[in-house]
Amino acid sequence: MRTARPGTGALIGVLFTVLLMSIMYLADQLAGLPFVPFLLFDWVTRVLPGPVVTFGIDTMITLFRLLGISVTDNAKLAEQVIAVIQFLILGVVISALFFALVGRRKLPPDRTTGLVLGALFGLPLIGITIALSQNIGNPLVSLLWLVVIFLGWGLAESWSAAHLLPAGEQPATAERAVEHLDRRRFLIRLGASTATITVASTGLGAVLARNEQRRRAAATEEMGHTGVAADPRPFPNADAEVMPVPGTRPEYTPLKDHYKVFIRAEPTVIDGSTWTLPITGMVDNPLQLSLEDLQNNYEPMNQYVTLRCISGRIPTGLISTTYWTGVSVQRVLADAGVQAGAQYLHITSGDGYYETVDLDLINADERIMFCYAWDGNLLPVDHGFPLRIWIPDVYGMKQPKWITGVEVSSEYTPGYWVERGWSREAQVKMTSVIDTVAVDTLIEQGDRRLVPVGGIAYSGARGISKVEVQVDDGPWEEAQLRPPLSGTTWVIWRYAWPFAEGRHTFAVRAYDGDGTLQITEESPPRPDGATGIHNEQATL
Repeated sequence: MRTARPGTGALIGVLFTVLLMSIMYLADQLAGLPFVPFLLFDWVTRVLPGPVVTFGIDTMITLFRLLGISVTDNAKLAEQVIAVIQFLILGVVISALFFALVGRRKLPPDRTTGLVLGALFGLPLIGITIALSQNIGNPLVSLLWLVVIFLGWGLAESWSAAHLLPAGEQPATAERAVEHLDRRRFLIRLGASTATITVASTGLGAVLARNEQRRRAAATEEMGHTGVAADPRPFPNADAEVMPVPGTRPEYTPLKDHYKVFIRAEPTVIDGSTWTLPITGMVDNPLQLSLEDLQNNYEPMNQYVTLRCISGRIPTGLISTTYWTGVSVQRVLADAGVQAGAQYLHITSGDGYYETVDLDLINADERIMFCYAWDGNLLPVDHGFPLRIWIPDVYGMKQPKWITGVEVSSEYTPGYWVERGWSREAQVKMTSVIDTVAVDTLIEQGDRRLVPVGGIAYSGARGISKVEVQVDDGPWEEAQLRPPLSGTTWVIWRYAWPFAEGRHTFAVRAYDGDGTLQITEESPPRPDGATGIHNEQATL
């Protein structure tokens, strides 16, 4: 009796699992049906221990930095690639095991076996999809669709096994040769057929995805703040004498370039027309506030805000500045009537994220807002529509997006990332960054040539009072500061260094509003945020 070769099932698993993913991808783009590889990845990252998830994030960032790849632009793409590979490996392993069992006569390669195989592969994944169903449309349609395609996968596997694994030992050499030739032809035809369907499905899905991305990008571009005089909201520092050095990052981040960090492989989509914000728990008057209620029943608050991710290194691209609009959390809670003994807000989000905010912090700072607009327009889908919270002086991990519930409580519960070993307070660490040593834009000053050096400094809501630059082992020299957009944004700085040929090392450090020097000792992002001095080398 001949047994299956280990590679046969793996090869069939690759063909049919890739085909399965391409069909799911096309259905996702055409009809919003679930793309299971992403949902499986989301589930895995939730159930894995925090140190394992953090190790994965740190490893990815380290590799990106070594390869010179932008973390801001490519981190989410990398996660999606990992999700696809993870799903493919799962399908290949199941297929290889199935072929091994069939080859050893443990299972018959018939229709019933195929249906059972598809169910074993699909049912756990369908359960995960239902559990993480915020982003899918009609649940019944999605359920039926997933049942059909997974059962189809199982039937295809069984059908292939019936053609590729011989029914019994063939004594004649000629018959064995014919059998081998038939199997080879079958594999070639199967590979060609699945490849054709896969390429067509993936290609059409990619076209649809690009069209949707262009539509979102165009909508986001229209929301951009130009800052020119004709704009009804000119920048408050438009007349400042100190100008950014060419090559410094934009003082105000275009929305299309604002960094994105979220726990799922794709942003959460919430229907704003039916969404409400429930304020429940220890309140006298539980509330159900629509987006229109927040916009029309409360005085709007507006603030230029710099937001920074706690996982960013020194330096980091996971930091951006834009214009936030919302309502004071204090005023919303006043309408709800917080009861005596309440100490915390438990905030839940549509993507499964959650965080706890201390009521004492909210009571002490009227600036803390439920934000519904960026740059004068409703929040972009990728950044938390319809509602997110802003809390000055803390990292983004403390500020949930896609908010779906707020519960007032006397009990503390750790937030999503706090449970996974990150800081409970997550107060922003002061940082200063060299964005550019502008060797191509030298300043002629009499018989001297000066090299413009520029960048940013940020200290949460504590402000920046001074920035100093050091070249090689020379003295620390004070840089010029451009007035910030607000007391909660980064500060643009510039420094003019007398030109000297050779390779030089530039370093920068900052002081907050109270004159406290930033932490100069180097530390990693986990658990409290990265610290250290940023150095940049340049050859002149």
